[in-house]
Amino acid sequence: MAVRYNIRMAGVGGQGVVTGSHIFSTGVINAGGESTIVPFYGSEKRMAPVESYVRVSDEPIYEIGEITFPHIIMIFHPQVITHGKSYTNPFYFGLKKDGIALINNDGPMKLEADQDRELKELNARLFYLPATKLSLDVAGIDLATNMAMVGAMGAITGLSNMEALAQAVKDRFLGKGFVVSGGTAALDSVVERKFKKKQELIEKNLAVVQAAWEFAVERDWVQVKGTSAAPAMA
Repeated sequence: MAVRYNIRMAGVGGQGVVTGSHIFSTGVINAGGESTIVPFYGSEKRMAPVESYVRVSDEPIYEIGEITFPHIIMIFHPQVITHGKSYTNPFYFGLKKDGIALINNDGPMKLEADQDRELKELNARLFYLPATKLSLDVAGIDLATNMAMVGAMGAITGLSNMEALAQAVKDRFLGKGFVVSGGTAALDSVVERKFKKKQELIEKNLAVVQAAWEFAVERDWVQVKGTSAAPAMA
């Protein structure tokens, strides 16, 4: 039976949402799957809304463009929910029945009564991942928050593995096969300056991906049974 997920990623400028979507998409392709991606953002500045639409499957994908009815939504910053910093409001608009929301927060958020009721009507599953905390604890910076979100999503979908994601991370930071905007390139430069060598940058990012993958597996968020954490490739 085919596995297919339409994923809407939402965050704010400076978090590397677009970079994360590229890495996740490439990681699925590296593992033998199929993926298409369309980033969407306005002004390239910190804390401005950013979205990216990613389709992943183990079968051919023929669609591209905005995802209106996602199976999964990824919320990279709590202000997407609390301040409406998104091009899609409410944050769960269009989420399919039994859909998943992966939210970067240290624990469950207090939602508005209407939001809570509507999400329950959808039988939505809310997975709270302390992505920024994992980034700080493992890599020593908050700029690997996107790597944590990627790691958890890799485990949840079961369409990639650590080896495939590791190659995607390496290609991203070694500049292979990625075309980026000026804002994304500037963010990459900021991240790179935090580390003495690119190898250290890659290793730290992979450690965050691994930690988030294991976090998801330990909490039984995996949708494709048999998915497990594999050793990160240095």
